[in-house]
Formats: sequence, C-alpha cells, structure tokens
Amino acid sequence: MQKQARLRTLMRGAAMRVAATRVAACASLILGALAAVSSQQARAQEPIRIGFGMALTGPLAANGKSALLGMRIWEEDINKKGGLMGRPVKLVYYDDQSNPSTVPGLYAKLLDVDKVDMIVSGYATNMIAPAMPVAMQRGKVFPALFGTGVNSEFKYNKYFAMIPTGPDPKPAFTKPFFEVAMAQSPRPETISLMAADAEFGRNVCDGARQNATAAGLRIVYDKTYPPTTTDFAPIIRAVQAANPDVAVFCSYPLDSVGLIRAIGEIGFKPKILGGAMVGVQATAIKRQLGPLLNGITNYETWVPAKTMEYPGVNAFLEKYQARAGAEGVDPLGYYLGTWGYAYAQLIEQAISGANSLNDDKLAEYFRTATFKTIMGDVKFGDQGEWAQSRFIAVQYHSIKGSELDQFRGMAVQTIVGPKAFETGKLIYPYEKAR
Repeated sequence: MQKQARLRTLMRGAAMRVAATRVAACASLILGALAAVSSQQARAQEPIRIGFGMALTGPLAANGKSALLGMRIWEEDINKKGGLMGRPVKLVYYDDQSNPSTVPGLYAKLLDVDKVDMIVSGYATNMIAPAMPVAMQRGKVFPALFGTGVNSEFKYNKYFAMIPTGPDPKPAFTKPFFEVAMAQSPRPETISLMAADAEFGRNVCDGARQNATAAGLRIVYDKTYPPTTTDFAPIIRAVQAANPDVAVFCSYPLDSVGLIRAIGEIGFKPKILGGAMVGVQATAIKRQLGPLLNGITNYETWVPAKTMEYPGVNAFLEKYQARAGAEGVDPLGYYLGTWGYAYAQLIEQAISGANSLNDDKLAEYFRTATFKTIMGDVKFGDQGEWAQSRFIAVQYHSIKGSELDQFRGMAVQTIVGPKAFETGKLIYPYEKAR
C-alpha cells in the first residue's frame, strides 16, 4: 500500500511538472507572438524613407526648389491615403548646392547614416551623373529626374529616367526644333552649335550634331565654352561672324540668360535660334528676360495647352500655385513642379506594384509597368529611358514687359512641333517675331 501511495505521489508530481512545463511553453509562445505583433506594429509605424540630394541653392535652385515642392505635395497626398505598404512615407533630402562634387558624399550619408530605404536622384544631368557610381556599387534602383543621356555610358540596368526624351535621349532634346526648322521655306542651309563644356551641354550638343547631319545642314561653327563663363558677348559675336541660318545653344540656366541678353544687345538675327537652352522654361527667368525671349524657339517638356492636358495635372497645379508664393518657388510650376510630383508618382506605383522595397523587385516593376502620372502615361524602354519621346518645341512671342499673368496660358507661346501637340505655326524667320 505504501508503495502504491508513493507511486501515486510520484505520478501526481510528474503530471504537475508536465502541466507547469506546458503552461510555461504556452506562455512563452504567447509572449513571443505578442512581441512579434509589437515588432510588426512598430515596423508599420516607421516611415519608408526616400533619400535624395536636390539643388536648393546655386544656379539650379529655381528648378530644384520647384521640383521639391511637387514632391512634398505628393508626400502629403500619399500619407493622407495611408502611406505605402501600410507605412507612412518620409522624404529625406539635402541641398547639393548645384555642385556635382557634393553629390557622392550626400548619397553615401543617405545610405550609411540615414539608412534610407530607397534613393532617387535630385534635379538635372550634372547632379545625376556623379550619383550613379554610388547607386551602382550598392545595387540600388535609381530613378532620376531630368537626366539627359546619363545611362548611355553607365548602362546600369536599375536606372530609370523621368524625362520625356525617349529611347535615344541625346538627339531627342532638339529633334522637334530641327523638324520645324527644316520645314520652313526657304530651307536653312547652315548651322552653328554652341554648348557648355559640362555633362548636359556635351550630351545634348552631341545629339544636335547628329540632327544637323541628318538634316543635311552644313556646320559652320561648333564650339564649347567653360561653365564659369559670365561674359557671353564675345561668344555671340563669334557665332554671328559665322553667319549661320540656324543657331543652336545647349546651355544651363545662368548661361541661357547671359546668351539671350547678348543676342539682344548685339542684334544677332539668324533665321531660327534656341534649341536646348535650359532655364527659359522657369517663370522667373521668363519674367526676367521678358521681350528678349520673343522669337526664340526652344524645347519645353509641358505647357498648359489643351493638347497636353493630362488627367490630374490641373488639380495638382491648383495646390502648387496656392503654396508657391509662401514657399518662394516658381509661381506657376509648369516646368519642374509638375515633373516633381509625377516623378514621385513613379516611386509610389513602383513600391505599391512590387509590394516590396527590394531593389531587384522594384527594378523589375519599373521595367515592365506602365505608370499613370499627371504628365501622362510613362513606359520605360532601353537603358531606362522612356519608350517614346514626348519633347516639344515652343516659340515665344508677343511678350510685353515682365507681367506674370501673360505667362499663365498660351498667349505668348506656341507649340510648333511635333504635330501631335502643335498649337500654331512658327513665325519665320526669327526677326519677324521680335
């Protein structure tokens, strides 16, 4: 009997120990599950961090600040909708000072110190090119804002350019300009080419040279000038001495202002001039130059014409223009404001479509998807460029003084090519529109 009692006692003890072990195991599982849920909740509250440099000071700042406001409006819009992948979105950015030498360090900081989830470029070719090696070394997907032919040398398979140049970007910049010029009567026969000796200027001038050769134009002047140039009168006199029918300039904002002032002062009057002058798209520069712009035919990427009224663009512009004054940016936002927002829409749709922040998955989505933006549909092709070009040539005319309202619509500008977007005919030769 005593043995049986001891046995029962031992069995009860063993059962109690097993039960205690099970309780402990269950408690451990519950605590682990709670910890996992807590971790997931904490993770869900952490923002998706998108990092980039942007020209907020220096000669590219007018366009850079306008692009940034467009991106910030997108950031607010997407967070009101609940963010991406259940997480809010945060833009992390630094001023690159319009200086290419600052760019590699900024992107190293974004990745190594800020630990951003994704990097994208700031504005303009000269700032994008020095960021490319950083993106490539880290295997990061790299959308870029307004880079011309940047990937023609790098050939990086995770680069995607938000600029409507199309699959052959260098000649695309001036192709509508040449098409319009060669449709005139009498046809022009000679051309001058002048470019800033920097990444953008060289790339676009290479393309203009191709277009000139294809058009059968005889090149009578073809030179570059240092990016530090401030006196453009000698340059214009040299070009004038060559007496070209067509004068193409591949310049950055401060250069474009200096060149156009010198053209007016010297009285240079080719049959058609302009081509690839960056900066004159910005409202501040339009107002600064005023009537000096009359007759110039230059590239634009979007203007408020019925032929380019894409879904959502007017709603965005209403938001942008309501804030532009207080933000101290381009008051109309037609150039980089619109493109900054559309650029961010690419990021939104890539992350949502891939449902991932993995660079390989994001790159695959960029390659295959058609993106819906306020600048129209975007589909990427070879080397991450647009599958189709959508550049336009615009001629400025009838500008009087510097009054802002004249630039709001199409009263002082006409899309002269390509035909799909045309709103009128070129005034030719240039002198008739002065």
